Amino acid sequence: MTTSTRPLTTRLAIPLIPRIRRLNAVAHLCCYGLYAPLNAEFLKSLGVRTIIGGEFEAGLVQLASGEGSQADSFSMDRLQFRVPDRSLLPVLGRYARLRVGTTSKRVGQTEASRGCKHLCRHCPVVPVYQGVFRIVQHEVVLEDIRRQVQAGAEHISFGDPDFFNGPGHARRIVEQLHSEYPDVTYDVTIKVEHLLQQRSLLPVLKSTGCLFVTSAVESLQDDVLLKLQKGHTRADFIQVVRMFRELGLTLAPTFIPFTPWTTEESFRELLRTLRELDLVEQVSPVQLALRLLIPAGSLLLELPEIARLAGPFEQAGLLHRWQHPDRQVDALAVKVLAAVSEGQKQGRPRAVTFGKIWEIAHGTAPVENFNLVPRAAIPYLDEPWYC
Repeated sequence: MTTSTRPLTTRLAIPLIPRIRRLNAVAHLCCYGLYAPLNAEFLKSLGVRTIIGGEFEAGLVQLASGEGSQADSFSMDRLQFRVPDRSLLPVLGRYARLRVGTTSKRVGQTEASRGCKHLCRHCPVVPVYQGVFRIVQHEVVLEDIRRQVQAGAEHISFGDPDFFNGPGHARRIVEQLHSEYPDVTYDVTIKVEHLLQQRSLLPVLKSTGCLFVTSAVESLQDDVLLKLQKGHTRADFIQVVRMFRELGLTLAPTFIPFTPWTTEESFRELLRTLRELDLVEQVSPVQLALRLLIPAGSLLLELPEIARLAGPFEQAGLLHRWQHPDRQVDALAVKVLAAVSEGQKQGRPRAVTFGKIWEIAHGTAPVENFNLVPRAAIPYLDEPWYC
């Protein structure tokens, strides 16, 4: 039996593994994916026998067929991929949907590439891929999309860590996708640095049906961006916002507002900037409540201030816990998260929740009542994968 180990699925697997061992003590359990090699010791203590990391398919085939060793494996070898068989998965209607105003679409998902050639300190991809990325062959990606469209997909969400790691490859795929299915839309994730470097490709995204681009902005503080090795500045982000406005393309920025370097004033400045740039509707409220995650092997631990703050690795939580030097900032984070959670439960519009967060941070309600200002409907996934 195998289980994929992204952060959420790893946590879901933790209580499941001992139950499987009780039901079948001789079952061979294997974990693969990003978080498998990073948490190998803990997973093996639960009863997992084989850990496969990196480009995992060849190792899984060898293990399942009995042709290779049952030992752990880690490979960055280039693979000739096969088209995924999704026939046994739940129907697309069971998954996330694209929301645009009062309308919704069924969503499919695929990857045109894996890994990333960048070394952002906080990214969980980096300890595994270490600056390497691998493309999925053009025809494999397209055939995967064709099958999902035939199964009812009306929108494709590309799960690549960065769609512009291979810009030529990306362009070929979206142009062919649009040629075959002009009514099918899509979304991608691209870092700010690449959006500036490949700005000539932004009109291609717009003309081929891209509804929005998720970009991991993370912070508006240049010193923090430098520590995270993000490769962009506050000014770069503002430039990208303006470029997208001119094109009529939606930008969905993501943030890590609560880091060891956050101050109460820097958080207020983040809110003010989002308001000034008219990005309130484009930022999911949870993006204003996220706290820096320090997983096993994180490059963040290379920073002396992080090494001092980080507690010992907690296997059950799959992270190093940390406390902010200013307890008031941690208290602010708790209040903001509570407001976001309440907004989610009540089904409040993004603007209303933003107003609540503004009031928590500033001690007074914003002058503008965002909920009364007419704005174009912003496309978003109702179960987004946050950068």
